[in-house]
Amino acid sequence: MTLEAVLSSQEKAVLNREVDSFNKTIQQGRMPSQSLGKDDFLKILITQLSHQDPTAPMEDKEFIGQMAQFSTLEQMTGMASDFSRLADLLTGGEATSALGRSVEIVEGDRVVQGTVRAVSRGASPEVLVNGSYYQWDQVTRVFEE
Repeated sequence: MTLEAVLSSQEKAVLNREVDSFNKTIQQGRMPSQSLGKDDFLKILITQLSHQDPTAPMEDKEFIGQMAQFSTLEQMTGMASDFSRLADLLTGGEATSALGRSVEIVEGDRVVQGTVRAVSRGASPEVLVNGSYYQWDQVTRVFEE
């Protein structure tokens, strides 16, 4: 017996609304990803191993190749994280080197010029010029004193 034979059209409509509501609830806060991560790779590998044909198991070479790919993926992920931290450090160091120098800052349509009196370090450094803090990426020129 099929589901259509058991439920009336009104019951099917109520069920569809509940399913749609549930799907929206579980999808909130989750952004679809266009790339596979190491967790996805492990899930695929485990699924492949658990559903392989016992009379013709995966070749050793295939398994070793897939594990090497996983290892490479993990190393690349670590390197990307390290490069991101390095970029943050370099940007902070660049802003710090402007301390005491005259700078030109573009903020919307206006251009501000002044001397850097303080620098806040971090992922997005800020410079104190003429009593106001500006993002380091707004600085367009640094002048030698």
